[in-house]
This record gives sequence, C-alpha cells and structure tokens, in this order.
Amino acid sequence: MSAADFLLAPEVQKILTVVYAAPGQQFSASELAQRCKLPSEDVARTVAHLVGSGILKLHKPKADEAEAVSIDPTFVFHDELRSIAFKSFAAAEPVRAMLRGKFKDSVVRAFILGEDADGTLELLVVHGQLMPDEVAMTLACQKLSKNIHRHLKMQVISNISFNGLTPRDAVMAKLASGSAIEVIAPGDTKAQLAVEKVGLLQSAKKKLATLGRSAG
Repeated sequence: MSAADFLLAPEVQKILTVVYAAPGQQFSASELAQRCKLPSEDVARTVAHLVGSGILKLHKPKADEAEAVSIDPTFVFHDELRSIAFKSFAAAEPVRAMLRGKFKDSVVRAFILGEDADGTLELLVVHGQLMPDEVAMTLACQKLSKNIHRHLKMQVISNISFNGLTPRDAVMAKLASGSAIEVIAPGDTKAQLAVEKVGLLQSAKKKLATLGRSAG
C-alpha cells in the first residue's frame, strides 16, 4: 500500500488518473464514469468533493451539453498532488506492477524518464540475460496504456548497453534531470544480469599476459 492510498480514496485516485493524463481536457460526469468504470452516483459525489476542494474546476454547460470539469492548475497544492499521483497510482505503480508481474525474469531495471505535453510516458526498460518477448511486451503496454489513459513510448536496452551509457547520451541527461522515476531497481526482480562476452582479441591478449607472467 502506498502513501497515496492513505490520503486518497480509490474513487479519487481513478478520477485523478484520468484528468491528470489530459490536464487541458474537460470531462462530463458520464465520461468520467465510463473511463473510470465507476457508478454514476460515486462519480457525482467524488467530483463534487474535488470541485469543492479546489482540485477540479467546474465549467458551465454550453447549449445542450452537460456540465464538465477539468484540473484546476491554480489549486494551491496542484504541483504536489500531481507529483504524488504521478509517482504512485497514476503512473509509477501501474508500470512497476506490469514489469514485475509479466517480465520479472528479464527486466533488471526500469525508469519513467518523463512525460511530454500530451501526457505520453517515456519509459526505459533494461533487460538482463533474457530479453522481454516483444509480442508480450506490446500487449502488456497496450493494456497498461488503456488502464492509465496514457500513451507509452518505450526503449528497451540490455544492462550491458545501459552500463556503457555516457553523460553525452540523451538518456543519461534525462536520468540526471531529477524528474526520472526508477520503478524497477536492481534486485527487485529475478532477472539475471547479462555478462559481456570477451572478444577474440581480448581473449588472446589475456592468454598472452598469462603466459608472460608464467614465463617470468
């Protein structure tokens, strides 16, 4: 159970997951009920609470349209609440659960590098000896994308390639920016690290060095 579970009811978490994924979009109560898969009564009650708290703002209906709500960026704790949601139920926790569940034998590390203007999550997945099955990963990402109402952009590399990254690489700059979230840390899964194969030239050099020491 995360800290967010102590602070926010499940209905609140589901609604915030939807509205934070599209901060500039307005949602009617019926749209939220459909996306969150919640009873209309629960949505109406929760939305009224969020509007009263200043987290959501109410938009007057136009013509025959229903009332709609959207995130209110002027809410005094907007940035803090959004950060809590992003680091827990709205992004990090679902990504972590997906990778630790279906890909625990292949994924050794994983990061959410950030999100772009339309809410797309950028993920970096680091695999070990085993590479995640491409079809299984695609299907899992499609399901996850539907559940968190966001598009995903994923890059998968080996732990050898990850260890070879330099500060000049764009990925390293994003990891060092402070906005990246590590969702799978070393030891979180059963995946074994890949071992870099020694090339023929390196092997020959090692043998010569060994022979030289023996002769001495």
